Amino acid sequence: MPAKLSLIVKEINERAKLHPIGELQEIRKELHGLRTVSSRDIFSNLTTFEKWAFHHGGRKELQYNIGFEQTGKNQCLRHGLAFSFETSQTLPDIQVLLPKVKFFNDFIQMYLERFTDMRMWYFFNDDRSSEYMPTIIPPELAAEGTFIFLGKRQQVDSINYELILDDFDRLLPLYKYVESNGKSQPITALRKSVFSFRSGSKPKIFSTTASLAERQLNIALRHNELQQALFVRLTKAYGEINVCREVNSGIGTSIDVVVRQGKEYWFYEIKTDGSPRSCIRQAIGQLLEYAHWPGSVEAARLIVVGEAQLDAEGKEYIKILRGRYSLPIDYEQIVLQN
Repeated sequence: MPAKLSLIVKEINERAKLHPIGELQEIRKELHGLRTVSSRDIFSNLTTFEKWAFHHGGRKELQYNIGFEQTGKNQCLRHGLAFSFETSQTLPDIQVLLPKVKFFNDFIQMYLERFTDMRMWYFFNDDRSSEYMPTIIPPELAAEGTFIFLGKRQQVDSINYELILDDFDRLLPLYKYVESNGKSQPITALRKSVFSFRSGSKPKIFSTTASLAERQLNIALRHNELQQALFVRLTKAYGEINVCREVNSGIGTSIDVVVRQGKEYWFYEIKTDGSPRSCIRQAIGQLLEYAHWPGSVEAARLIVVGEAQLDAEGKEYIKILRGRYSLPIDYEQIVLQN
C-alpha cells in the first residue's frame, strides 16, 4: 500500500515535541512579531497535500518541506528546506522571497561545512535537476516557477524519523538567519560549547567503496581524507596527545585540526580547491574568525592546508600578510598517497 503523507506528517509532528524544531511556530511568532500562531505543529492540515507538505505559515518563507519523489522504481521521501518560487493565491508575487535568497547565500558561504552531507536540487516546469553539493543560489534560478531544495532523500518503506528531525534541527540556524534578515546571527545561533582541546580523533567517513572520481571530486570525502592524512602527519611530528581533530571553536564552528604547543594553539584549516590561491582566499576568513571572534581562543599560528604546492606568488602573498599585517599565517601542502 502506498505511503500516505498525512500519516508521515503526523509522526513527524508528534516526535518533534522532543526536538528544537518542535518550537518552530513559537520561533516564527518571535521572528515575525506575530500576536498568535494558528497551529503548534510544524506541518498543518492546511499545508499538507497528497505529495508534499511545507511548514504552517511557510508559503512566503524559506520553508521546511517534505515530499514524495520517484527515482526509477523507488519512491523516496525528501526532507529539508526549500524556496518555492511557484506563484499561487497565497504567493501571487515571488518578490517577497528574493531578499531571503541573499541571506540564504550568505549563510551557506559562511557555514557550508555544516551541510556537506546534504544535497541540493531543483525543479523547473516539473523537470528535476541532478543533485549537487550545497552552494549559493544563482540569480537565474531565483525565478518564477522554480522550486529549490536543500536536504536529503530516503526510501519511503524505511523512514528514519529521527534523521529527519535531527536534520531539521541542524537547518534551524539557517532558517532563523534567513527569516530574521540576518538579525539572528549564525554565530550565536550555532554556539553550543566552549573551546575544548581533547587530544585524539573521532573516525570520519572517507569511503573505501567510492570510485576514484568520487573520492577526488566529492568535497566532503576529499576533505575527510585530507584531514585524516594531516592528523596522522601532525601526531607523528608533535605526539598524539598534542593533536586534536574537529575542535569546538567556542563560537559555533569546528576547527579542522588543532595542535597544542605548551600554552599555545595552532589552527589548521583544510581546503580542497586545486590552487593555493583559492585555498588561502577561502580559509583565511575562517581562521581569523576562529582565532579572534569574541568568545574564541586566540591562536599562535594559523595554517592553511591544501593539496597544491605553494608557488612563488603565494609565498610572496603570505610574506606580505605576515609582515604588513602581522598575521601569523602559513600554508602547508598535504599530499595523499594513491
